[in-house]
Parts: sequence; structure tokens; C-alpha cells
Amino acid sequence: MKEQFRGVSVERQRDYARQYEYLVLTIGPEDSLPEARRRLAEHSEYGKWELERSRLYMGGSRRFWLRRKVYSVQRTV
Repeated sequence: MKEQFRGVSVERQRDYARQYEYLVLTIGPEDSLPEARRRLAEHSEYGKWELERSRLYMGGSRRFWLRRKVYSVQRTV
């Protein structure tokens, strides 16, 4: 699933083998580094995401891979 808002591309993926859910944030060169840090902090605090990888591309765009563990809840009754 891919979303686009305010120049930031957000893509969600699920890895069924390793039980992780991934969120890929792509931030354009027009956004500042403090703005990118603020967005990453919001995702990690409120969504329980952790930073797995980051990459800075030529031209100034940045891409961040965030992941979180997927817990399967089983019924007890």
C-alpha cells in the first residue's frame, strides 16, 4: 500500500516469514533534516516503529525503512 502526502511517500509492506511489518518513508530534498527527524520520531513514538535502515540519495532525497514486530493473538476461549 503506497500513500503520498505533503511530498512524502509512505509505503507499507508485510514480511510473513519474519513476522515484521515495514514502513518505508521517502522524504524529498525540499524537506529539512529536522522535519525528517520529527516525522521519524512521531512514527516511532506513536506507532511503535523502529528504524532499520536509512539512505541518503544524490539530489538530497532520503529514504527510511522502519519496522515493527507483528504479534498474532490467539483466542483462549
